[in-house]
Amino acid sequence: MTASKASCREQIEREGFAVRRGVFAGKQVDQILSALEEALRGPRGAAAGVRSESGTLYAARNILEVWPDAATAWQTPPLTGALTEVLGPDFGLVRVLYFDKPPNQSWALPWHKDLTIAVRDNRLPSRLFAKPTCKAGVPHVEAPREVLERMLTARIHLDDVTEENGPLKVIPGSHHAEKALSDATAHPVAVLAERGDVLLMRPLVDHASGKSFPDTTRHRRILHLEFAADRELPDGYAWHHFVTVRRGS
Repeated sequence: MTASKASCREQIEREGFAVRRGVFAGKQVDQILSALEEALRGPRGAAAGVRSESGTLYAARNILEVWPDAATAWQTPPLTGALTEVLGPDFGLVRVLYFDKPPNQSWALPWHKDLTIAVRDNRLPSRLFAKPTCKAGVPHVEAPREVLERMLTARIHLDDVTEENGPLKVIPGSHHAEKALSDATAHPVAVLAERGDVLLMRPLVDHASGKSFPDTTRHRRILHLEFAADRELPDGYAWHHFVTVRRGS
């Protein structure tokens, strides 16, 4: 499921996802990890982090507040080019999350679609937005299909991902079912990757992941970035963040 630049948009429209190989060199991945881990050790990182009962960090929200350089650290020509190809030139970064599956502290997620977005105010009356929640102090809401269909997630792999460390599994074409999950006859695909590879995925693709092998020493660290094609949202809603690309990248 590797996509060349020429076929990226076509594959994403058909399958709902595509893997771009070698987007970030090893040195770039090291720099991202170093800066991100330092930021997560700070007071803002402590507030945004999600930890196990033993104190091990396995996820973090609000990465744009914790590590402001996340707004630009992803901006490398292969990725900005792919995003422009799929979303158009006016896309923006709207949310950044971090995930890890540490050795001996792994976790799993059942099949789901990513339906919620971060907004400035989730209390506005609307026929389109629903199920307001607050996550780590930020208002969230379930977005309508027409918004989700014009979004794309980029998952930057900061570690090699094998069957050993709980890879993401996706169901090709499941984004065409809109908000409904696929039936039991669907055939999932495990997304295996090398560090520096990027998975591009529509939010409406069915995805899940299992736990890492019990004896693994591998982490599975992911920088998860969500992008939207349009700055404006319906019904007077506004993105919590909308960071445009650095032109000339």
